[in-house]
Amino acid sequence: MKTRIVSSLRSRYSLPELLSVLELPRATYYDHLKRDKKPNKYAKVKTFIKKLYYKKHETYGNRRIHDEAVKRGFPYVEETIRRLMSDMGLKVSIYSKHTAQYHSYKGKVGVVAPNILKQQFTAKKPLTVMHTDVTQVRLYNGDWGYISAITDEASREVLVAMVSSSPNKALIQGSLDEFKNHLKVGLKPILHSDQGWQYQMPAYRTRLKQLQIRQSISRKGNCHDNAPIESFFNLMKQECLNRYPIDDIDTLRQLVNNYVQWFNNERISRNKNGLTPVEYRNQALVA
Repeated sequence: MKTRIVSSLRSRYSLPELLSVLELPRATYYDHLKRDKKPNKYAKVKTFIKKLYYKKHETYGNRRIHDEAVKRGFPYVEETIRRLMSDMGLKVSIYSKHTAQYHSYKGKVGVVAPNILKQQFTAKKPLTVMHTDVTQVRLYNGDWGYISAITDEASREVLVAMVSSSPNKALIQGSLDEFKNHLKVGLKPILHSDQGWQYQMPAYRTRLKQLQIRQSISRKGNCHDNAPIESFFNLMKQECLNRYPIDDIDTLRQLVNNYVQWFNNERISRNKNGLTPVEYRNQALVA
């Protein structure tokens, strides 16, 4: 900063006078001038970082930025990327809201299937273990919107994300109808949920049997038993839904569809070796 001040005032004052007033050693002044004339060796990677940061909607921290930079041929360690992002003032934007949590538990209103998973989230092959749940979002008009989703445990891919103004049977059955398009012949996958009333109903259990899906249900009041999809809902709200005033159910539906498309095809995961959910699924099914 002092070097720039001296340079800007040299036409009006003598150099010794300026250096004396600013208490800037002559050697330091010339050293800074020399550095300023050198090309910035980080210019290209900084441009890459800035473009990627905003392309990913301010959700990528230095670790995932580093992973992407390595893919693009920038030979820098993670600490360098972290420092450059800090110098540019680029930080992950997290949007949190305290909203009422949706609880679909109404006691034992049907049949509660056994908890097959028991928090053992170790699936490696896609389309073998899935998780489902419903979450709610407050709309700007005062109403509630409900999102029913089904996610793949192995790849983290969002297979179904349906939006409705009511968490009714039609929403759950519609989710299963959409999920049918992802099933593979010969597989008898597990679909895990909480003890919500929708998942205890005879019609739901009958539909699972028709699709040759094994049902698994969490213990009462234990959200950790269905942690994978809880994690997805949390990410979607922080990275997308909490950023905007959502006017109505159609706006919510559009936001959810756009986010799921981005999440599945563009958002990389560090615990999946820097792959997107779709990339992981494609590689795993070929192997």
